[in-house]
Formats: sequence, C-alpha cells, structure tokens
Amino acid sequence: MEKTTVEQVSKVIDIRLLTNSTFVLRFEKNDISFRAGQYLILGTKNNPERREYSIYSPEKADYLEVLVKLVELGSVSRRLFELKGGDPLYIQGPLGFFNLDNSEPDAKHVFIASGSGISPFHSMALSYPEINYTLLHGVRKLDEGYERNHYVKGRYLQCTSGEKGSEFFGRVTDYLKKHRPDPLAHYYLCGNSGMIDEVWNILEDNDVSVKNIHAEVYF
Repeated sequence: MEKTTVEQVSKVIDIRLLTNSTFVLRFEKNDISFRAGQYLILGTKNNPERREYSIYSPEKADYLEVLVKLVELGSVSRRLFELKGGDPLYIQGPLGFFNLDNSEPDAKHVFIASGSGISPFHSMALSYPEINYTLLHGVRKLDEGYERNHYVKGRYLQCTSGEKGSEFFGRVTDYLKKHRPDPLAHYYLCGNSGMIDEVWNILEDNDVSVKNIHAEVYF
C-alpha cells in the first residue's frame, strides 16, 4: 500500500477505558484505508508533538481505533486521553509494513505481544478471523488482558508475570522455553525491544527461519 504522508483532520467519536491507564480511542475513518498491522501518527490541536500508534480496529470497520497506554510524563498519551467526542485529531498515515504473510493459506501464525503491543494483532485477528493463529500476550496483571473476549476462544493465551490466574504464570519467553516453538510457523513480535530480542533468540535456537520472524518494536 502506498504511504500517505499528508496530515489530515479527523473527529473523535469516543474513548473506551480498559484499565486505569489504558484506553481505546475511536475516531472517524474518513477515506483512510489500511492493512492490519500498519500504524498512524497522531497529534492534537495547538501542539506540534506527534506519536505513532498501531491501528487497533479491523480493516472493514467504518471507524478507526488505537490502543493507548498512558505514559508517565508522556504528553501525547495524556492529551489523547483528554479528548472528547467531536474534538479534532490530527492524523498522518497509514504507514508501515508489519503485515500478515498470506503467501501460505494454511500457515500457522503465532502473535507474541507485550503490553499494548497487542494492538496490531487485535486488528489482524478481527480482520482475518479465519486464519490459524495463537496469541501470546505478556503482561503483569490479569486486568491487562485487553478485550480478550474479542478473540476466537482458545486462541488468546495470557502470560502474567505479576499475578496468577491466567493461562500461564510467567513471561512469554518462559512460555516459549516450556512449549517448543513450531519451526514451520510464522511468528510476529510486537512490544518492548528486550522481549523481542529474547524471543527472537529463542526462535532461532529452535530452528525457526529468520524469514518466518516478523517484528515491530514499540519501545
């Protein structure tokens, strides 16, 4: 898809609070089309600062959504949180090439996310519910399973490092060490750089080809 670099203005529809520090911002789609996995650059009126957010909504929805984690001292996330319905939102994009590899229709897809890095996988899973996927979501607490009911039953596995009660107690890297990765599957990694580096090494150690590993670093 050709990159769109011209900034345009959309209107906020609403904000959906998921936890005390995480929310979904919904806004008008206008004429924007995108591929699941791409991101937008967002900003607010009267402030030049912008930030990149992966698109959270499915491709065919008549609106756009992003998943936002409030960051301490993060001015953009705070300003987005303070927006109200009808407020202007400044958008650049869509951008990026973190997309599903559909070259093999029967391929197994393994999505591995930490925290709000789940956002592009939410878009992929809802855009293509027929694909064979498993989603490993690494978080600290149980309430950080952001809208887990949106995924096909049995395909979302929460890995919690701070509380027991999820599908797996521990980090996603601990899960992969206990459950040998399928060397023929396609792996998609999104989240903090430390997690991505460690998972990448685990996958390579288990004979997963580099061409089957796709990564998007959040921070």
